[in-house]
Amino acid sequence: MNQEGALRADARRNRERILAAAEAVFLEQGAGAALEDVAKRAGVGIGTLYRRFPTREALLAATYNARFLSLAAASRARDDGRDPAGALRAYLEDLVTGTTLYRGFATAIGTVLQSGTPGCHATTEEGERLLRQAQASGAVRPDVRFQDLVCVVTAISLVLEQEGALEQGRAPEQAGASPPRVRHLTDLFLDGIGRR
Repeated sequence: MNQEGALRADARRNRERILAAAEAVFLEQGAGAALEDVAKRAGVGIGTLYRRFPTREALLAATYNARFLSLAAASRARDDGRDPAGALRAYLEDLVTGTTLYRGFATAIGTVLQSGTPGCHATTEEGERLLRQAQASGAVRPDVRFQDLVCVVTAISLVLEQEGALEQGRAPEQAGASPPRVRHLTDLFLDGIGRR
């Protein structure tokens, strides 16, 4: 292997180590974990981490890329004649549930989805498609934008994180999302954006 090929292989290994470390650290400490902890766990310098991922949101987007791709694929796969409002509801529930995986991820989801990774692009594209369908069917008001959906996903996720901590007597960083509560809050939101 020539020197350039060796450098590329080394960079690829560093990237993989950083992503694996980020996954572990974000699961343990939340999305706001110190990036120095990620670099240390990956066995790389903080400069190496920042060369690959210049912002926290870029690292979150890359770490979450496969999950976003799966979310979009699952949404497309179940779009088998489901009513447009139901398809949008299922997508939003999945996005809320996914957003609660890393504590504090909800506060960055809007920026993360603009990161340009394949997963972010697929998730955004799918949400926009489902929103257009729901609007065309008359189930959703025409003035609703995808960014409005992201704001609501953020709000629901933050509420679930806090409620989970209070209900279970745990610190907010240990909270999880209850599927019935996700459905309830999503339904409330969809009722609010329905055509009057």
